[in-house]
Amino acid sequence: MLPASLIAASLAALLAGCATVGQPPAFSSYVVLGEHGAAVARVLIAAPACPDIVIDQRPRPMALRAPAATVPLRPTPSAPADSKPAAFPLLTCEAQLPAAGSYAGASVLGRALPVPAAAPQRIVVIGDTGCRLQKNSNSYQACNREADYPFAAIAAAAAAWRPELVIHVGDYHYRENACPEGNAGCAGSPWGYGWDAWNADFFAPGAALLQAAPWVMARGNHENCARGGQGYWRLLDPRPLLPGRDCNAADDDATGNYSAPYAVPIGQDTQLLVMDTANTTWKGLKPGDLGYDKYRELYRQVEALAGQAPRNIGIDHHPLLGMGADRKADGAIVLLPGDAGLQQAFGSLNPQLLPAGIQAMLSGHVHLWEQVSFASGHPSQFISGFSGTAEDTVPLPERLPDGVTPAPGAVVEQFSSWVDGFGFMTMERQGAERWLVQVHDLQGRVRNTCQLDGKRSRCALAQVK
Repeated sequence: MLPASLIAASLAALLAGCATVGQPPAFSSYVVLGEHGAAVARVLIAAPACPDIVIDQRPRPMALRAPAATVPLRPTPSAPADSKPAAFPLLTCEAQLPAAGSYAGASVLGRALPVPAAAPQRIVVIGDTGCRLQKNSNSYQACNREADYPFAAIAAAAAAWRPELVIHVGDYHYRENACPEGNAGCAGSPWGYGWDAWNADFFAPGAALLQAAPWVMARGNHENCARGGQGYWRLLDPRPLLPGRDCNAADDDATGNYSAPYAVPIGQDTQLLVMDTANTTWKGLKPGDLGYDKYRELYRQVEALAGQAPRNIGIDHHPLLGMGADRKADGAIVLLPGDAGLQQAFGSLNPQLLPAGIQAMLSGHVHLWEQVSFASGHPSQFISGFSGTAEDTVPLPERLPDGVTPAPGAVVEQFSSWVDGFGFMTMERQGAERWLVQVHDLQGRVRNTCQLDGKRSRCALAQVK
């Protein structure tokens, strides 16, 4: 197998240039799962028209999801001088795939597409994978050094684990502003919200894993409308791309920043519930705020979906039931609870925050790995936000102090974490509601092992060191 860095560099070079004469043009291809588990094949290609997809040796045309375009500059978190229009000089093509188990294989331009499993037994969970270039926080990750930005190595190691499904818990895009002059760590990096930055942050380094298995793609705050939302809707979301829900115009953000949840069945009467929390805030939402009402509606929709199966695993970017840490100017460490905006909105309808049928939550946003189990009937919380973006480094305690909890009424009985380490998480099915959960480093080595049984979970190590 080629080194992950070579694979990523080769694909990036191909996508940046013209196709070799007599050969098909370079392209990205992947499969994303959406509502009811429907599988959509996607191809991103610089070509006059979408290619055919071949399913069981029968070609059929792919539909054009989005044409090549440069979207006019819209308001972003950065000053206009540090922003630019988002350019997508390639087609986004798609085709609905048959139901899992009803066809043998599919390909585009000779490249095989991963075939969905009706009941995946081996699942990779990653999150927060982009390379941070952000002027507002004066934070510039060394994107050019694999040791500092190892997403390509993580994607290759995760692909070598042979998953049947990949779950990304959000935050794909981080290259928001130009690298400062003289900074060798990120010199030459593309930036902004167009294809070049999306390719450098996600598609090129993630190529091996995109080809290994179908994906469930949750949306993070870095994909809200003011940031990478245009690329998220164009490239990643499994549902139809609709005018007004594309984040192109700020006047449409009340629509583009929010979307309904959907369920992905994974066998044994279990489904994944994918939630869009891109526009919440840890500072909290007041009753009457647009986000407060939107997330109350999200809760109602999740509750209805959860009632369709006895077992559910929730997927969102912002952890309701996880802990973070911050260091004050005087050096003191402050422990931070779960997302206040979601807790307020969901908690106004259910003091337990989540429907009873949810067994566990998979989230990101906090740049570390974490597991929390409760004696209070809350689902276990796993955070897998350690797959490429600059890590959080403020240490967490081995045991939370008495009275410290991620959410009102949540009684912690088991807590495990890995701070300042890159990697990915895996889940292997052991029964209807039993999963073996393992934490891997960027070489694929297992660093911690956990058991999820019903809503409760327990790990071998309280801390990975």
